[in-house]
Amino acid sequence: MLALATRFLREPVSLRLAEEFLTVPVDTIDRCVADVCACAQHLGVSATPEVVERIAREHLLAIVNSAPPPRGDR
Repeated sequence: MLALATRFLREPVSLRLAEEFLTVPVDTIDRCVADVCACAQHLGVSATPEVVERIAREHLLAIVNSAPPPRGDR
């Protein structure tokens, strides 16, 4: 039952973040959201959609900002 509730929590969050982070693969976004949910549960933090989305967004921003710049023609 908990797994089903977690899935219903993750799907809308993943969809919102996928619309925001177009350059990040959807699988990466789904995994990030799932990791945030698991971490929150492990720490005993209430994994509300707002909390999960906020933390996942920060992780995704770190991924996007740490990517090397595209190489230009030389």
